[in-house]
Amino acid sequence: MYQPETYVVALLFMFLSMLCWGSWANTVKLCPGYRFQLFYWDYVIGLILGALAWGLTLGTAGGTERSFVADLLAIQPSSVAFALIGGIIFNVANLLLVAAIEIAGLAVAFPVGIGLALVVGAVSSYVLSPNGNPLMLFGGILLVVAAIVCDAVAYRLREQQHSATSRRGVVISLLSGLLMGSFYPFVTHSMSGPEAPGPYAVSFIFVVGVALCALPVNYLLMRKPLDGQRPVAMNGFTAAPFHWHIWGTIGGIIWCTGAVLNFVASRAHIVGPAVSYSIGQGATMISACWGVFVWREFSAASSRAKTYLVWLNTFESLFR
Repeated sequence: MYQPETYVVALLFMFLSMLCWGSWANTVKLCPGYRFQLFYWDYVIGLILGALAWGLTLGTAGGTERSFVADLLAIQPSSVAFALIGGIIFNVANLLLVAAIEIAGLAVAFPVGIGLALVVGAVSSYVLSPNGNPLMLFGGILLVVAAIVCDAVAYRLREQQHSATSRRGVVISLLSGLLMGSFYPFVTHSMSGPEAPGPYAVSFIFVVGVALCALPVNYLLMRKPLDGQRPVAMNGFTAAPFHWHIWGTIGGIIWCTGAVLNFVASRAHIVGPAVSYSIGQGATMISACWGVFVWREFSAASSRAKTYLVWLNTFESLFR
């Protein structure tokens, strides 16, 4: 399998991971009228296709470690269990995140949810594998916390006429963030030890966990939607335009690409999981920019709300 051997390549992988994680949700916005529960089935298909594609290419190319297929055949039950648990936790968190995007928009759901995930994931990953400069790492985390507060305040100012909806959007984003920050240590643990599998095999087992969890949980959200709308019927999936299915699948492939590159960088032992995860979750600024400048989610907001958005991007830029 391919593993980065220099810091520059590892940094490139982390930067690409940040772009992918911060951009995949645009595919949700490209499917107006497609309920997120239905979109999510296509998204899961994209995750599986992405994990297989990277496993059969980079995961099989050169190197001295086991290839993707050999890794899957030799993987230990404990590594399978940790990767599956990581996928299950991520799936619940991601479903909440997509629901929050539906309610609050990209510019709010991502900075609040993923920002909190960064705090939880970076701290827990550093405790498990203390690599990297702690002063820079935790100083950056404080900046992210400040950015979360600014974004939440800006959203509440924008939604002053709909306080119940705005509260629901922020609460769902926060719940998503708590869970989203908890999956990465399980992935890290599944790749730890002398006989541990590589990141490509772990990525595939991880998305299998996502798919297995999505079956009951997403079905439950179809019956009991979080956005306050009517229940979702499965016939809406087959009736959806073909290009919506394509966008949903592309969204899954984009996120999976970011995950694989991030897992590979963290396994390279050049920067460590905490730093790799933290840089990848710089996706919050990418998604906020998409929401504000492309989708114009705050175009009608007050000048005070826009001021908080400026502070959000300032704190995010300082973190990077």
